[in-house]
Amino acid sequence: MKNLIAIFLLTIPLMVFSQVPGSDRDKHGCIGSAGYTYSQIKKECIQIFNEEIKLSSTGEESYSTQTCIIFNETKKKAEVFLPNEANSFVLKRKQKDGKIWWEKSGIELSEINGGYELKKDGVLIYKS
Repeated sequence: MKNLIAIFLLTIPLMVFSQVPGSDRDKHGCIGSAGYTYSQIKKECIQIFNEEIKLSSTGEESYSTQTCIIFNETKKKAEVFLPNEANSFVLKRKQKDGKIWWEKSGIELSEINGGYELKKDGVLIYKS
């Protein structure tokens, strides 16, 4: 009986401190452990790796190997997801001298030769 009580008492911390799968929801209800993140444009939880337009890292060590772009219906806004950032960035479309790009806070997305390039502070970090 004493052994049973001792075993029970030893398992209490495991029960108290263990995390229930799916309990890591963010403020939007997205489950990070399942690969979900919130899209400001779609207004729902998405899995970045399942999105249509993907960009690959250009080799910079500090960035993950892949990210995606989500456009709104009119393509006036583009949403990009960068690692180590709490939220995605919604870039606004700019146009000058026939060139179209999207930008915000030092992040610039350009459409080049049927693909896309993403720069941060002028440095190319992703491309398709």
